[in-house]
Amino acid sequence: MKNLYLTISLIALSLSSFAQQVAPQFKVVTIVESIVPGGLGRSRLIETKTEVNAADFTTERTDGKDSKQGDVKRGDAKIDSFAETKLLNFFSVAGINFQNIASNDAIITSKMNELAKDGWKLSFVTSGVESDGGKEDGAGIFITRLIFSK
Repeated sequence: MKNLYLTISLIALSLSSFAQQVAPQFKVVTIVESIVPGGLGRSRLIETKTEVNAADFTTERTDGKDSKQGDVKRGDAKIDSFAETKLLNFFSVAGINFQNIASNDAIITSKMNELAKDGWKLSFVTSGVESDGGKEDGAGIFITRLIFSK
């Protein structure tokens, strides 16, 4: 009986040690919300469905000046498989649209709840804005990146 307990304890300890050695996985979900007046922009929630190896697009400089980035083709870095969820624009013809913002919040919350059910945990949030520069600009986006891990 002692041998059985010892064997079970060793197996449990091995599995626990193995589980701690597994590196975490990360997932990025990007939210792009248009702040173009008149509701003319496009707003989306984007989630990649393709795994990519960053090393395939990375070069190194040895003298600080010579770059081999010209050997990396932009087209090769583009992926074809991603999920695109329609969101509403921040502005409508009458100006800022709070119903659109609340609707976007509901869609984003739904996505976050879906990912949480799949074991993903929200680790970081980062955001930025390129705002409408006035009468001559007519363009702008608010971008948020949600970084999940498990």
